[in-house]
Amino acid sequence: MGGDPRRGRLVELLGPVVAEKGLDLEDVKIVPAGRRRLVRVIVDRDGGVTLDDVAEVSQSVSKRLDESDALGAGPYVLEVSSPGVDRPLTEPRHWRRARGRLVKAELRDGATVEGRVTGTGESGVELDGTRRIAFDELIRGRVQVEFNRPADLDDGYDIDDTDDEG
Repeated sequence: MGGDPRRGRLVELLGPVVAEKGLDLEDVKIVPAGRRRLVRVIVDRDGGVTLDDVAEVSQSVSKRLDESDALGAGPYVLEVSSPGVDRPLTEPRHWRRARGRLVKAELRDGATVEGRVTGTGESGVELDGTRRIAFDELIRGRVQVEFNRPADLDDGYDIDDTDDEG
């Protein structure tokens, strides 16, 4: 997660601003860019993020950064976006949002499994409607790019039992 010591402070500062807009703060990265710094704020939510969401949260985040001294006096460029398809699935909400997608997962026992996320719940994820894997068995997963993805797949966010976040 980035070596800049200001990262933790930015997460604390911006988390409530992003949550106020109904989004999850997934990551904050500070990248040197010449004399400036690029501040990347990654946001997401169930159902995805629209361009209007990004614009609205970008204004709120920019205002909050300008009101604080979290970045010091130097100039910065703010970039707010949603996570890409290559984002690792590490949290229960990431798995829930991957419902209907083909994923490859690394397990704590060293095994790797691949399958379609057909459900998530309080304790784990279901692949292909048959294999249940507890979250504590998972290290991380990645959505696999599918060029010929079946059109009839359900991309809904319904779950087969209660999720971790209510």
